[in-house]
Amino acid sequence: MRLPRRVPWANINELDQLCSWVFMDESDLEARRFAINRLSAWRAVTALPHALESTLSILTARLIDTSAMQQNTSSLSLRQNYAAAIIRMVNGLVDPLQAGAYARSIASIAGQLGLPSWLVELRHAATHEDLPSLEMLREASREALTWLLHNYFIPTINPSAPRQSTAPPLRPVAPLLKQYKTLLRIVTRDTSLRKQNQPDIDAIMRDIERWLAEAKLAADFAPDAYGWDTIDGNDVEQEDPREKWALERLCDALIEKGALVPLSQKRRNILADNFVPPHSSLVLWTLLLAHTHTYHPTFPSVLITRIMETLLHERPNIGFDMDVVSLEADESQNDPPYHLALAKWAAWVIKAYDNSQENGELNLRKNVIILLASTLAPGKTEGAKKIEVLAALLEAVSSGFIELQKASDILLSATHPFQSQHWEAGDLTVMNERLCSLMSFDGESQKYINDPDSAPTTTLLSAQGSDIGGWRLLDHHSGWKSCPLGVYYPNHAALSIV
Repeated sequence: MRLPRRVPWANINELDQLCSWVFMDESDLEARRFAINRLSAWRAVTALPHALESTLSILTARLIDTSAMQQNTSSLSLRQNYAAAIIRMVNGLVDPLQAGAYARSIASIAGQLGLPSWLVELRHAATHEDLPSLEMLREASREALTWLLHNYFIPTINPSAPRQSTAPPLRPVAPLLKQYKTLLRIVTRDTSLRKQNQPDIDAIMRDIERWLAEAKLAADFAPDAYGWDTIDGNDVEQEDPREKWALERLCDALIEKGALVPLSQKRRNILADNFVPPHSSLVLWTLLLAHTHTYHPTFPSVLITRIMETLLHERPNIGFDMDVVSLEADESQNDPPYHLALAKWAAWVIKAYDNSQENGELNLRKNVIILLASTLAPGKTEGAKKIEVLAALLEAVSSGFIELQKASDILLSATHPFQSQHWEAGDLTVMNERLCSLMSFDGESQKYINDPDSAPTTTLLSAQGSDIGGWRLLDHHSGWKSCPLGVYYPNHAALSIV
């Protein structure tokens, strides 16, 4: 659970008032001074989010510029003030998002944030080249404040308001996975080509990591998706929802047909003694899975969750842009070999990564068994689909663990349909022997035969039963007909005592 964020304002009305001071009237210097004073007071109490720090820097530069017009201040110092404010704003937005294993360009991150590209170019010029002109820096400050208004103040004050987004859509990861698969297929067929293609494989790995970084940024968890949160040491060990969202998108692409699960039915149905994916698939994908797990420890858990959701539920087809949802059933919903292949991958991931989980051994294994138990529990199997696949997965993940196997055996017993018994002559012999044993009576009950009124009920029944001939089997030749449980028809019993 994420802890509450610490913010400098006592209530949202204070932030709303600050927003009106900053953006209501550009010529109102008194309102700008009020805004600067309030931001300075907040900063003396607690750390400000980067958006408010940038707002304070830009407002201060603009106020100095306005005062300088009356005092003939050097334009160089004004240009330096503006440039410093713009540089700190762009760097503060981009640097926290360089969280991937491989660095990304500032322009690509700024583009995902919807930051005007010319502000990034101006930042580069002010840092490494000559300072831009004062007129351009003034325009940049106005553009920066406008961007802060639409991307910080309005979403924070009114979270339900639609956000203006100029960011490009998240590019699909499927082409990267296809390139990876092609390269690995080449080197697995001819190991002598490994050294030649290794740079290309490393490049694809970097591209997939960069895609994950882009996906984290594309995750819509406002306002923290833009890095507005103040840094809190208590949040270090908390799960990052943006990384989880990005990993889910990657896992959805991996479990599509043609990735972890081959398109060819023959490659899926390769016989193996163990409940594991085909060797050809393992050779292709274990390198990528291990690489992703190295940089994202929660990856196995996310992959298992997405596989189980696919096996247990029929999810609609959702594209990477998350804008179009198809409610039509996917053809893979009625593909038992596909589901069996996914179940084998789930069992393999549990075996490969379960002991490395930080939350304790068997964490992944137990979570999967809990999910399966909710579907395979007695009374719930009648309407469930893919029962055979789920039962096979349950048996595979619980194998080798005594306590888990005992619980699994109980669940698996409920998945087997009841088999009607076929009676044979030997069964009748055993039943008649038992009947004779029950109907035999000792000397105590013999004395009540001549005086039935004084005999106990049980003794009377035993004595009366001594004349019973035994069990006999009735079939359709004897006029027997089946009847519902609890309904009695005279002379219509499969086994009767005569």
